[in-house]
Amino acid sequence: MFDWKNLSIILFVVALMLNGCDNHVDEKDGLSTYVNPFIGASTSISAAGAYHGLGKTFPGATTPFGMVQVSPNTISGGDNSSGYSYEHNTIEGFALTQMSGVGWYGELGNFLVMPTTGTLQTVAGKEDGSIKGFRSAYSKKFEKAEAGYYYTELTDYGIKVETSATPHCGIMKFTYPQNKLSRIQIDLARRVGGTSRFQHLEVLDKYHISGYIQCTPEEGGWGNGEGNVSYMLYFYGEFSKPLEKYGFWSADIPNGWVRKRDEVQSWKYLQRVAQAEIIKGKKRFSGKHIGFFSDFETYENEEVTLKVGISFVDVEGARKNFEKEIEGMDFQTVRKRAVDSWDKALAKIKVKGASVNEKIVFYTSLYHTMIDPRIFTDIDGRYVGGDGEIYRADGFTKRTVFSGWDVFRSQMPLQTIINPDLVNDELNSLITLATESGREYFERWELLNAYSGCMLGNPALSVLADAYRKGIRNYDTDKAMRYAINSSNKFTLWKIGYDTTALCISNTLEYAYADWCAAQYAKDLGYDIEADTLLARSQMYRNIFDPSKKCFRPRKANGDWVKWPEDGILREFYGCMECNPLQQGWFVPHDLRGLTELLGGKESILKKLEDFFSKTPKDMLWNAYYNHANEPVHHVPFLFNRLGKPWLTQYWVRFICNNAYFNSVEGLVGNEDAGQMSAWYVLASSGLYPICPGDNRYEIASPVFSEISFEVPATNKIFTIKAHNNSIENVYIQSAKLNGVNYNKCYLTHGDILNGSTLELFMGDKPNEKWGLDP
Repeated sequence: MFDWKNLSIILFVVALMLNGCDNHVDEKDGLSTYVNPFIGASTSISAAGAYHGLGKTFPGATTPFGMVQVSPNTISGGDNSSGYSYEHNTIEGFALTQMSGVGWYGELGNFLVMPTTGTLQTVAGKEDGSIKGFRSAYSKKFEKAEAGYYYTELTDYGIKVETSATPHCGIMKFTYPQNKLSRIQIDLARRVGGTSRFQHLEVLDKYHISGYIQCTPEEGGWGNGEGNVSYMLYFYGEFSKPLEKYGFWSADIPNGWVRKRDEVQSWKYLQRVAQAEIIKGKKRFSGKHIGFFSDFETYENEEVTLKVGISFVDVEGARKNFEKEIEGMDFQTVRKRAVDSWDKALAKIKVKGASVNEKIVFYTSLYHTMIDPRIFTDIDGRYVGGDGEIYRADGFTKRTVFSGWDVFRSQMPLQTIINPDLVNDELNSLITLATESGREYFERWELLNAYSGCMLGNPALSVLADAYRKGIRNYDTDKAMRYAINSSNKFTLWKIGYDTTALCISNTLEYAYADWCAAQYAKDLGYDIEADTLLARSQMYRNIFDPSKKCFRPRKANGDWVKWPEDGILREFYGCMECNPLQQGWFVPHDLRGLTELLGGKESILKKLEDFFSKTPKDMLWNAYYNHANEPVHHVPFLFNRLGKPWLTQYWVRFICNNAYFNSVEGLVGNEDAGQMSAWYVLASSGLYPICPGDNRYEIASPVFSEISFEVPATNKIFTIKAHNNSIENVYIQSAKLNGVNYNKCYLTHGDILNGSTLELFMGDKPNEKWGLDP
């Protein structure tokens, strides 16, 4: 049941936090001043009214597509991928790596640092106080997050904490009270979704440490181990305070104990950690659950910093990253460089008009699209390949965190416009992974080289086809073709023409679209026979349409339909992944004519579509109709353009922008999903959206802003959309001009964007049912 009481309390706290937010925004200080990293920073199930929770973003400091995210962590365990949720009242430390907006229990959260005073405690403890530990209450009043910067006050210790980052390094500045026993302690075992397997730390000299953290699926992490993530995180750190009174702690964890997500948060396990042995007099130590601490005396307001470089390759890589990016820099210098990097990245799109809050939502959304796919290479270009060997990237930057099922829809198409080199990097990353691992097919949800198998479909084929058609081609195109065919053959060689698993509908429809994408790519490369085969497969979606129910339906291998549920087409998981047949059934982006035919023609499909939206709740939270909180329906508002009623696309896009995105912690109605949720807003609020990545067409919608300018690096031009007489009421396009010429189409092509075109939209408060109807 939805807990409105809890939500009202959370909203009240958030309102206090954000009170006066507009007063602190000054565009002359850079576009990063419009970024509010607290938007979406909650995993609350009660606030979301659904098992997925809210945005699951992190509020800590990072740089555009950086390897490092220095962020507060309020919770370990559960389905809390970012390690932070705003409604929590205590912090257990500040980690160097975080995931952004994903489910499946999360991963990373490594190298957890906590400044403390008084008696050493070796366990973080529980927020409810049932197990005491080093976690601390923190001040919501003074907590602050900006692009590249985070600040809070640990009230139990009287310590102020500030964090910032470079692409490969993090910096933490702690301002202490007067105390004879102050401390920095590092929990090396900590890992979101589980624990690390083995840790090692060595004191190199009076100020420096180095070591590594080993993580494997056996100790949980991504998918509680089902995601097959295995990695080594190496670090090289520098303390500003001499290492004179330092030591280690080591918990005695019996060999037979399970060490996964739930087990490491159990009372039994945490009691073992709380009773860890304290080891002094050693310069290096290793173990399967260890920590490190350095004690020192502080005077009032003494500042102590810890700077750390990381690498997934080796300690030498971490040291080089440190020396290149952060050595010799003070906190303010690092912070300024981080802010400058965000100002430059965010300037790729400039908006005018609308309210300050709408600009905050826009630039925070753009910010969130620039977290992943993050860099995986060291400063010297080295990275760990899919076979565990060390490689050097040649002509590209190796990247990780490809949330394929999510990001093929909006995130990657957005990047084809503003960051085409990044899309090229991602394709090279997927191709090299397929080669190095020996698998020779594309992974759908890559994380740290893992073929995690998360979600479904072949989303890399969408990214590949879309990129190639847009002129992004700096990779081995023939090898990519071979891997695309292998990917299709691995998942869609269905002798009976459809999938027969419990996810029959989602699989059949999503793979059909992916095969269409592969067919376009094959056709563009001249693989005509392969293109014909793949194109035929893309029609297999028709095989699971039940005319008697007038919808797609899961089907058994013998041809029988799976029993119809009591709630029928609204039954979540009835043949579908995280949705119902009504929602998934709109996903035939490559053949909307075919879908229209199956659903009884244009008038019939329009009636179903209008009914679909009319039953959608205004709060846009998880529901059985247009469920913006999850990806399968993200293209659906734009279908009206293809069906002759573009004014309804205009209306509903503005409705969603106004009701699903806010300048608050609850500002994302569903998981951010590595940039997808925010990329939808960036594109839609600009007045554009690709229903079918791979066909180079963008639907024109109703922009939130009066002017939007895109930098187009591929041609070094500026693409501009101007919405004259735009307002909250004037959501309907009355007429349009493209480069000064009257324009009556409801779409643009990627070529229009590359050419630096100017699209002018003339807005009004009533629909013009004659505009946008030209083919």
